[in-house]
Amino acid sequence: MKTLFLSAYFSGVAKQFPDFAGGALAGKKVAFIPTASLPEKVTFYVEADRKTLVKLGLQVNTLEISTASPAEIERGLDAADFIFVEGGNTFFLLQELKRTGADKSILRQIEQGKPYIGASAGSMILAPDIEYVRLLDDVAAAPRLNGDFSALAAVDFYVVPHFTNAPFKKAAQQIVSEYAQRLDLRPISNHQAIVVKGNQVEIVAAPTRQRKNAAASALTM
Repeated sequence: MKTLFLSAYFSGVAKQFPDFAGGALAGKKVAFIPTASLPEKVTFYVEADRKTLVKLGLQVNTLEISTASPAEIERGLDAADFIFVEGGNTFFLLQELKRTGADKSILRQIEQGKPYIGASAGSMILAPDIEYVRLLDDVAAAPRLNGDFSALAAVDFYVVPHFTNAPFKKAAQQIVSEYAQRLDLRPISNHQAIVVKGNQVEIVAAPTRQRKNAAASALTM
């Protein structure tokens, strides 16, 4: 059964993750893929999410797709109980996933039922195509795509992260305005996640107190 936890900012909705996981998290392993953050200047969210996973009791094993061999990618994914794909530049992430063949490996793991956690770019990459992300990310970071924006197509909808949240509020709203008539958009804020279990899809939200704590943590990173 396909099991996905698609967030905009994982730390902002992390308290909803144990219910999604449906069991004890202590000692479970996460293949943590920070690749999308490499072209970015602001990357505080990477360490914030890493720390959040550790606080949940998970063992975090970094798997940098852009430098790992195909064999290392396969071993890292196979050994993990969860796959976590971090945010950043969605186009660069897609480029590196395709270049290394990790896109097919991750999709195979998802189809076999391994739980997948996405944050921003890591959530958008599961759409059929990421052309709509141009308003959020710089496509110039991924010249090897050569205009081919076909993505993993693990879901048939399109996540729009950071909806209502600075500094992406305007860009997210522009995506909705421009693509709402053509695509099945699913806008989520930094305190929401789309949970997919088989054919069931729902949006979960963090309680008010967690939202305040997550915002405060982001400001101090």
